[in-house]
Formats: sequence, structure tokens, C-alpha cells
Amino acid sequence: MTSSTPPAPLSPRDRAVILILLIATFVVILNETILNVALPRLMTELRVDAATVQWLSTAFMLTMAVVIPVTGFLLQRLSTRRVFFSAMLLFCAGTLLAGLASGFPVLLLARIVQASGTAIMLPLLMTTVLTLVPPERRGAVMGNISIVISVAPAIGPTISGLILQALSWRFLFLFVLPIALAVLAYGARALVNVGEPRRLTLDVLSVPLSALGFGGVVYALSRVGTTPAGLGSPAVSAPLLVGVVSLALFTWRQLVLGRRGAPLLDLRAFRFPMFTLATVLMMVAMLALFGGAILLPLYLQNIRGLGSLQTGLLLLPGGLLMGLLAPGVGKLYDRSGPAWLAPPGAALLTFTLWGLSGITAQTPVWVLLTLHLVLSVGLALLFTPLFTSSLGALPVHLYSHGSALLSTLQQVAGAAGTALLITVMTGRAAALLREGAAPLLAQTAGLQAAFSVAAGIAVLAVVLALFLRRPAPAADLGEPLPHPEGEPAALSTS
Repeated sequence: MTSSTPPAPLSPRDRAVILILLIATFVVILNETILNVALPRLMTELRVDAATVQWLSTAFMLTMAVVIPVTGFLLQRLSTRRVFFSAMLLFCAGTLLAGLASGFPVLLLARIVQASGTAIMLPLLMTTVLTLVPPERRGAVMGNISIVISVAPAIGPTISGLILQALSWRFLFLFVLPIALAVLAYGARALVNVGEPRRLTLDVLSVPLSALGFGGVVYALSRVGTTPAGLGSPAVSAPLLVGVVSLALFTWRQLVLGRRGAPLLDLRAFRFPMFTLATVLMMVAMLALFGGAILLPLYLQNIRGLGSLQTGLLLLPGGLLMGLLAPGVGKLYDRSGPAWLAPPGAALLTFTLWGLSGITAQTPVWVLLTLHLVLSVGLALLFTPLFTSSLGALPVHLYSHGSALLSTLQQVAGAAGTALLITVMTGRAAALLREGAAPLLAQTAGLQAAFSVAAGIAVLAVVLALFLRRPAPAADLGEPLPHPEGEPAALSTS
């Protein structure tokens, strides 16, 4: 229930801080997808095969999975400016190195450096917004964050296609670099610290356990769909086993350290039911989302024969529509909560994926565009309520850990979704080819099967969304978590 007195507007200083971090996050997320359509050209120019060039994406994802869990500690231990400069300097250095790379190994190293900076930015933005923005205004601000998360990946392939029409692949990085440097310079002039750093001790054992755990799981899942034997291959099963065992040990250690007030990643955030529900729903939505993000481009290029630029242009309106809807969805959240937003969003997601499960090589382009636009509306109705309800349920001292947990589990869910859907697609296509089906028919049937599985997963999102509610302030929950030793009750924003 909202107060009848309208909340005080954010101060100019607070608005400037959020704007800087929004722009920086937009730049680094744009970089995630800008390379995807350039992989065929990189194979030719760098003389590497498809399995090798995929490491440019796999290594980026792995680095994100390894670095993000550490951000919960970094955001409490270091000042806002120091974390921002560390992230942007890493990103700029990696971007410059990529633009000047003499060969594949240097380009791969550059992507790892870029990913290290990218991994820090989104948790930093989320934590800062939660600290500066009162609960009754968070929906609108989270709507702006949803713009960054939806529009940046959507325009990445389009920008990439336009650049590659006339210029070398190096300009994919040289295009981003001056923008990133401008953001860094603006941040140096205008960004101020939010809150006070705490004197924390890094638990050295938790870092390798986290890296092996999240990195092993994400790596194994990313290889399932591209390895003929799937889970039966030692190249998949071995890192998956190492990852699962390491995650179990990591979880146990964080729970032990949590009682002492010094975990690397504070899992006590899961004691808040609305955070747990929204996080699980976000993971289910991310699993289903990859039906559109991974399968649709494969269909457009492999079955319909569209080029990378045409594919990017066809998918661009959906991303832009998500960006246009996000601020309005945020304001509706502030007014009415998630109950009237998340269930319709999950229903539209399910409906669209079910519709995509029936596409053929003759499906009109306008039908595909319409389905993708409806999919984008569903995601716009989901993302802002999920971000706001999950992180808004936490007390102040868990903001940074909650942001890191949410971002990490998104990476894991994305990798799992990719592995599952690609495995279903290739498995169904291979079975039909063995039965003597034409290659085009087999490919189409494989995509239909994968979209059907994604739609089935999305049904779970509909069920979970029915239980999503606006979280009560953590102090009102009756059993607030004790603050770790030496931690202030609230961060100062003055």
C-alpha cells in the first residue's frame, strides 16, 4: 500500500549518479551481443574453426560467472568511485586490446578482460539504485534499468551488421571504445561515492570454490549442445561434476561464514521469500527467453536464409518496444505492484513460444515479427517487477549480495537454457535425419521441438508469477537479519 503523500524527488546528485551508471551499463551490455554476428568473418580472417571461435562467447560467459559472485564483497569493501573506475578501466583496456588484436589468442584475452569489467557494472548499478531510491519510486527507476538490459542486446547485432557491411571487424570494438572513454571521463567528473566502505576480510578459500562452482557449471552447460555425446562426454560431465561439488562446498562455507558475518556471497538473502520467488521466476523466464534469443536467429539464418544484418533488423523492433514500455511498466509497478503485470507477462511469453513452435519454412515474415513483438511485451511486463520485487525484499546490508546472486543465477539460467534448447533441437533433427527426412524438414522440426520445450518451461513462469507480490520492507518482516559485526544499520547517501 502506497502512502498518500507523494515521495520526495531524487536530488540532482543522486540522479547524476544513477545516470552515469545507467550509461556505463548500457555500453558494457551492448558489447556482449555486438560480436555474435561477426563470428563467421572472424573464422575466416583469424583462420580458426567454429569450435574455436565460439570461445569468444564461452570465455566471456565464463568470466562473468566467475567474477559476479565476488562483486557482493567488492561493493561493500570499496567505494563507489573505485569500483566504477575499476570496471570501466578494465572494460576500456579490453576493448582497446580487442581492436588491436593481432590474432585469436590476443582477442580471446581481450574478451576476458572486457567481461571482468562488465561483470561488475550491473550489480553496482542495482546496489546503488536500491540504496538511493526509496521503495515507492523503485519501479520507475528499475524500468530504466530494464531499458538498458533489453535495448542494448537488441541493437548490438544490428549495429554489428551495419559496421560489418563496410568495415573490418576491429571497428566493432573501436566503435565502442570512444563511448566507453567518454563515460569514464564523465564519471570521473560527476560520480560521487554512495555509502561508506566497510572493513571486510576476503575469505580466500571461497573465491576458488566460487570460480570452480559457477564456472564449471556454466562451462559444462555451454558445451552440452555442441558436444555429440552430450552429458555422456567427459568434456561435459567432468566439469559439471567439479562444478556441482564445488558449489555444494561453496554453499556450505557461505552459510558457516554467514553466521560470523563475513561471507563472500551472503546466501541469507534466500531467507526472504519474495527474493527467492522472484529469483526463481527470473531464472525460469531466462530459460524460456533463450527460445527467442538463440533459436529465432538460427531459424532466420539457417532456414529462411537471411543475412546477419537482415536478422538484426527483424529482431530490433522487439528490443526497442521493450525499451519504450519499460518506464511505463515501472510506474505501474509503483502504483499497483506486480500482481497485474507479471502474470500477463508470463502468459504472453508462453503464448508466443507456443506460437513459435508451429513455424515452418513458409511462415510469413509479418507473423514472425508479430510473435517477436508480443514476446517483447511479455518480457517487458516481467523484467521490471522481477528486479524490483526480488531486490526490494532485502535489508540494506544484503543489497550488494542480492544483486550479485541475481546476476550470477541469470548467467547460470542462460547457460542452462541454451544447453537444453540446443540439445533438444539437434537431437530431434538428428533423429529425423536418421529416418531419412530432408535436411530442411529435420532442421525445422528440431526448432519446433525446442520452442515447444521453451513454452512448457514458460508455463511454470505463469504459475510462479501468480504468487509474486510487492515485498514488505525488510524491517517489517518480524525477524530482520542481524547486521554483521561492524556494519552500519544503513548506508549513508549524504
